[in-house]
Order: sequence, then C-alpha cells, then structure tokens
Amino acid sequence: MSYPKIGIRPTIDGRWGGVRESLEEQTMGMANRAKELIERELRYPDGSKVECVISPTTIGGGAEAAKCEEYFSTQNVVGTLTVTPCWCYGSETMDLNPNTIKAVWGFNGTERPGAVYLAAVMSAYAQRGLPAFSIYGHEVQDKDDKEIQADVAKKILDFARGAIAVGIMKNKAYVNLGSVSMGIAGSCIDIDFFQKYLGMRAEWVDMVEILRRINLGIYDHEEYEKALAWVKEHCKEGFDVNEGKTLPEVITKSRFIEEDKQWEFCVKHALIVRDILHGNPNLAKLGWHEEALGRNAIAGGFQGQRMWTDWLPNADFTESILASSFDWNGKRAPIPFATENDSLNSVSMMFGWLMTNKAAIFSDVRTYWSREAVKRVTGKELTGKAANGILHLINSGASCLDGSAAARDAEGKGCMKEWWNLSDGDVKACLDATDWCRANYEYFRGGGYSSHFRTQAEMPMTMLRVNMIEGVGPSMQVIEGYSCVLDKEVHKTLDDRTDRAWPTTWFAPILNDAAAKSVYDVMARWGANHCAIVHGHVGDRLLTLASMLRIPVALHNISEDRIYRPHAFGGFGTSDLESQDFKACEYYGPLYR
Repeated sequence: MSYPKIGIRPTIDGRWGGVRESLEEQTMGMANRAKELIERELRYPDGSKVECVISPTTIGGGAEAAKCEEYFSTQNVVGTLTVTPCWCYGSETMDLNPNTIKAVWGFNGTERPGAVYLAAVMSAYAQRGLPAFSIYGHEVQDKDDKEIQADVAKKILDFARGAIAVGIMKNKAYVNLGSVSMGIAGSCIDIDFFQKYLGMRAEWVDMVEILRRINLGIYDHEEYEKALAWVKEHCKEGFDVNEGKTLPEVITKSRFIEEDKQWEFCVKHALIVRDILHGNPNLAKLGWHEEALGRNAIAGGFQGQRMWTDWLPNADFTESILASSFDWNGKRAPIPFATENDSLNSVSMMFGWLMTNKAAIFSDVRTYWSREAVKRVTGKELTGKAANGILHLINSGASCLDGSAAARDAEGKGCMKEWWNLSDGDVKACLDATDWCRANYEYFRGGGYSSHFRTQAEMPMTMLRVNMIEGVGPSMQVIEGYSCVLDKEVHKTLDDRTDRAWPTTWFAPILNDAAAKSVYDVMARWGANHCAIVHGHVGDRLLTLASMLRIPVALHNISEDRIYRPHAFGGFGTSDLESQDFKACEYYGPLYR
C-alpha cells in the first residue's frame, strides 16, 4: 500500500556567505524533530506509524522548492509542513501545489525572525487562494532549544492527522448496497459531495447480488464454517420481543428463511458484504475473479428496509460486526458501515474513526429526557453528568460492539480503544456484554438478530453528523459530552418505553452559552434522525478536518481556544467564527473541483 504521507519542507534564508550556512543545521533539525513527533504519535488505520518524508534539500528559493515538489510527487505526499527558524523569501519558498493541505511552523525565537517569515508567507498563501495552517508557539524559545512546545506539538499533530485522513479517503469508494431506505434523505446519496468534497467514488450494488452469492456459493466456505462456529460460541441469544404477541398473517407468512437457518443466513450475509467492500483473494481460487476484487471501499451502507427486511433477515448482525474492531478472524480495523444506507451518517462514522482510530457507534437520536420527565416516570433524580438531562441514543441493533464500553483501560475503567490496543480479554468482554435479540417482527418481518447492550461506562464522547443543506451544501454538527451510566431501574423504565431489544447509549452533552444552552437545544437543533458517536473529546480535531474539506460546522460546543482552522479564514471575519467558517468554505469551495 502506498500510504499518504506528510512532506516536511525546511525553508531557509537563501543568502550564502555566512547566513544560510549558519542556519542549515538548525533548520534541518526542526524538520527532523517534526518528523519524529508525527511518526511517534500518529498511526494509520492499520496500526502502522504515519510516515513523513523530508525535502532532499533546505529550500532557499524557487529552484529548491521545485526540487522538493518533484521529490514529493513520487511519495504520495498529501500534506506539507513547512518549518523554519528564520526569515525566508515568502512567495519563492512557499508550497504552490494546489492539491496539498498546507501548514507552516515558524519558530518563535528572537535571534532570527522565523515568526516574521510565518506572517509573510501566510499573507502570500491568503493572496494566492491557498489556505494554510499557521503554527506559532506561545512562548519565546532560545535558538538552541530543541523542545517542541506542547501548543506547537498539538497543532502539528492536528494538522497532520487531518491531512492524513484527507489522503486516506481520496480515491476510495462508498458502496451503496441497495438504494433509498424508507425515504431517509441520507440514503439519497449525493455523488457530487463524495467526489468533490471527499475525492471518493460512489458505487451501487443491488441487494440481489448478495442473494446471488449466497445461492451460488460465492464466499469462502472454510471461513464461513469458522465464522458460524464463532457466532455459536460467542453470540448468545437474548430475549425474544415477539414472544406472547399475536402477529397478523401478513407478518407470519412473510418470513422466508426458517428460524433455525437464520444465523447461517446472517453469517453468510456478513461475509459477502465484507467481500463486496474489500474483496477477497480466496474467491479467485474458486474461479470468481471479478468478485475477488471488491469495490475499493472505505465505507458503505445497506438499505435493508423494506424490500429486503419484509421477507429476509435484517442486516443488523452484518452492520454491527463490520463496524466493530473484531470478528471471527480476530482484531482488525473497523469498517464505517451504515444501517438504512444513511451515507451521510456513514461519512460521520468515517470522520470519527479517522480522527481517533476507534470504532464509531451508529445511533438514532431517539429521545430527549429532561430531569423532570425522568423524575415523573421513574420517581428518581438524574445525577452526575446526567443531571441536566440526557439523550437516548439507540439503534435497531447495528451499533459496534465496542460501544458496550466493556474494554478496560489501565485503571480498570470502561473505555473504547484502537483495535490494536484491544486485548483478548477486551474482545471477550465486549462479546459477553452483548446479546442478540430476535428482530422485532413488526419492524422486520423477515427476522434476523439485533445486537443488544448498554454503554457501561461514563466516558468522554463526541457526537457528530454531516448534513446536506440546499443553498449551503454539506455542513457538520459536533457536540462533545459524556456517556452516562444510569441507575439500573431508571434505565429499565426508560428503555422499556421504546425498543428495548436494541443497544443504548445515554448521552449528556456539555452545555455552553452558545449552541448547546440546554440538552433540549441539542436535540431540537440536530440535523437528522441519526448520529455517529466516537470515544474522546475530539470535536476540535473534527473542526480542523472539516475546514480542510471546506465543510462548515453549523452546530458545535467547542470553545474558541480549541478551534484550529487555516489562517486565511481569519480574513473572512473575526468576531463571529461560525459566519467566518461558512464564508470561507463557500469561497474556497470543494477540495476537488
């Protein structure tokens, strides 16, 4: 795999005869330290270290800038970090490649004016219509100080993380399995959005392709037996919500797959969908060469309702297992995969995953519960993080099993982890925390199984959603908060009022005086019926990524001191950062035009 890389450009005062020679070691030292920082702290989704390349020469003018660009063009460089401790010639040394994400670190020292070059080159980037991120340390350092201060390191990493995410998405595909589900707008895929904003291809595969592969045996039969045995051992069945119901004939006569064959069907479905997304070289050994290739997908979604689920088992098992950080083959990177083919929520899952390397939870934004309403129906008070009210985030059973928070950190607290940091005990705990309830036949006539758990730990979480707005284009919503662990009786009372066989996360947004004045405001202003949730308070990372992609953020609770966007955005206004963001994104337009 040719990984996307960060290219580091050490720029220097080009005057030979003592000036340049005296700065070579210091300038290249900055480049090497930045490289070491990025490669130490950041990982690709497969767990390997993010790679950086450094220009073969310091850059004192246009000839050396061209030499650097020629080298970077062979290295799949998606973002460039220019570093310097001194004055350089701005427009002669700047990165003029319109296809790279750009940042400049100007060393804050008094011996040489690195900060003056930073200001000069930011001016040049703004004039040329090339948004670039400015990195300037808060404290003055001595010229021989080799420490990268914390505020500088954070900006370097936020820039590099976002740029790498942009590169990972580029030239990948979103695969629609099916089409529009129940009129949900997010499943009406916008090709221009994927192509122009994300650099991704949109592909469609009719759901009948899954039936073709099941009936013709186009899957790895050995892996199927392995997966089925794993399911029988680890996926315990929960309660049956249909028990005791007198169902009408239109439901009872609609189930095509016999009850004792439903797990077999669901396992084949999961294998086949994964193969469609990523390919499987073992299929070529069976003579299915085209099918072995896959669709080069990074994300996808399954329509399901209702043309499939009215007679066949639902895809909840497939969706939850693909989105999780493990399966019958062990630990592996999660796949952002949306129920109801909500492509915009799949993109939200993808953004959250790329910013954390952790699985994202897919949820309905189901109910706002005020503390008064909870007291009325349960007789008990909400406390702790939940005291101001909570959102009931619940899904039909397609949430990643990581969302159970059964994994444990070093202090023994529940958490969600990068897949490579999961222990075998963590995986077992997540499986043990989840049972699989029979699908509600009133919703899913064809049957299937829904994952069922509740998030078991109070954790920092970030809730997000990409929306499409006529007159604006894509915009994003980002709310940080906490998952909450409710009193068991309170949980049961509230959960029993809705779809109790589905996975639940109770979420308490962090409130502020702006967009999130109350929990009710967050619910009332949310842009769609779905959201993605990721572990950690990473809203600042998401805002940085959105600015790279020219996607404005319409609702967020991130404090101003944590917002990091290209320096040129400041030219679109300073007193209202939301308006500034919208104006800048509108002017610069999609990243790929």
